[in-house]
Amino acid sequence: MSLLPIIEIPDPLLRKRARKVRRIDKSVLKLANNMVDTLREAGGVGLAANQVGELQRIIVIQLPEEEARIYVNPEIIKAEGEREVEEGCLSIPGYRGKIIRSVTIRFGALDHSSKRLRIDADGLLAQALEHEIDHLNGILYTDHLRSHDDFYMIEEDHEGIEHTDTRLDDYDEDSGIIVPTTSDGIIKSYDSVDDATKKVN
Repeated sequence: MSLLPIIEIPDPLLRKRARKVRRIDKSVLKLANNMVDTLREAGGVGLAANQVGELQRIIVIQLPEEEARIYVNPEIIKAEGEREVEEGCLSIPGYRGKIIRSVTIRFGALDHSSKRLRIDADGLLAQALEHEIDHLNGILYTDHLRSHDDFYMIEEDHEGIEHTDTRLDDYDEDSGIIVPTTSDGIIKSYDSVDDATKKVN
């Protein structure tokens, strides 16, 4: 397990647009794996590469009770509807805000083998994807606040995690490199980058 420091506001990297990943190689997979380790340790739901000081278009998502997901060069293709949600951010600890997110989205991304994915998402997944893709574009959820009253400090006994107060306590510290293995980007662990490359279909 390799944990990365999560940068916090007002670090200027959070306001920079991440660069497109040209080739998914071992270094990209290693970074993504370390991001998953970091996200799980923090108890969050999503993390963008900007938040660990890397201006690459990589995000990782860890929904409760699901395997982690890695998406490279993700983009929102279509968004429909509006709903009010409460969000937090690992880079803005101790606060929450009420903002408007889409009801459903269609997004595209690359998997570990550079295969293009097209996925329809709603609920927490759609919210997390919008939040993390915003990060890649230098946008914070606080930019979506409609008034100062919608931004507030949380109680000290709550974890400062993104999108949800659910903690992921089933983390395995011995996880190896993490790569997608299914059409929706769900991933699983291998002992090394080389093993992952050999075993993934």
